Amino acid sequence: MPVEFGLSKEQEMIRDTVRDFAQTVLKPRAAEYDRTREFPLDNYRRCAEMNLTGMMIPDAYGGAGFDTVSYVIAIEEVSRACASTGVILSVNNSLFCGPLLAFGSEGQKQRYLVPHARGEKIGAYCLTEPGAGSDAAALRATAVLKGDRYVLNGNKVFVTNGVAAHNFLVYATVNPAQKHRGITAFIVERGFQGLRLGKPEHKMGITCSGSVEIVLEDCDVPVENRLGAEGEGFKIAMATLDGGRIGIASQALGIGQASLDEALTYSKSREAFGRPISELQAIQWKLADMAVEIEAARLLTYRAAWTRDTKGRCSAEAAMAKLFASEACMRAARQAVQIHGGYGYINEYTVERLFRDAKITEIYEGTSEIQRLVIAKELLKGAVA
Repeated sequence: MPVEFGLSKEQEMIRDTVRDFAQTVLKPRAAEYDRTREFPLDNYRRCAEMNLTGMMIPDAYGGAGFDTVSYVIAIEEVSRACASTGVILSVNNSLFCGPLLAFGSEGQKQRYLVPHARGEKIGAYCLTEPGAGSDAAALRATAVLKGDRYVLNGNKVFVTNGVAAHNFLVYATVNPAQKHRGITAFIVERGFQGLRLGKPEHKMGITCSGSVEIVLEDCDVPVENRLGAEGEGFKIAMATLDGGRIGIASQALGIGQASLDEALTYSKSREAFGRPISELQAIQWKLADMAVEIEAARLLTYRAAWTRDTKGRCSAEAAMAKLFASEACMRAARQAVQIHGGYGYINEYTVERLFRDAKITEIYEGTSEIQRLVIAKELLKGAVA
């Protein structure tokens, strides 16, 4: 069977359109948003106008109806210009809209999915807790059924989009003794009694993505806001993270490509020993290594996206893409700083921000160590050829 490596005409059009938008609208604002840490609401609104807030959601529910490969292309281009905006979109697309489309009732889709896909509202994902990060099954937030409502109690941390989100997808257990079998998912509105924002997270990079602690204190959630059945939350979370990891791989691609862009430009203009440093073999080898790793990461990410579109389940492919792309991104950002020398350590230069932004891609939505565990598990059960 022939293997196709090229993009379709539609995918090329999406790439070119989003690239032009990101470079002309998002990139000039990125440094200022990074400095102020202000949530980029205007960026989000502009992205909504470009149909980037519900990319993989069908038109019937307010989305753009993209395939996953087109989604990857768009997130890469946005992240190449502003990595914070890239993850804001990834969370709303993959972690909020995605599970609502896959597991939501028709009523939930009309009430919540449609406005989020249109970009009228912003979604957040609440899984991680102070004592439950990589071990998601160890979460301690509880949900107790009382009549026609659940009462939720617990704390969630590192909630991207939290400061601006209208709705939150919250995971809590209906029975701690059942461990992962008790975990249940809920759609929690910002205005529900008992939900409040805790302390904001002041991060090294991705500074304006609105990460915050979410506190649930006797939070009343109607039964109709449960996503799926009781005990299905862990299955929903794991299925959701496959798509989310493809989104973070795409974000890492964007940061890595931007690092290479900056290094190429600087190496051509900076002179040492009477000539541009781009003519020095030591610099050329760094640029070559960066380009090879970024392209390899792109192919892995495209393959994961293609697998999701054609086969559905893509746990191994998503983990491979996320692992390699995030680590390649970090290496590219480090080399870009090295090529800039002392200037790379000054925040006046873009590579300083890219270096700070790159690190989180190796951590959130599953650390590199967790990705290796996922890949090994899939290998051992014969799910990877």
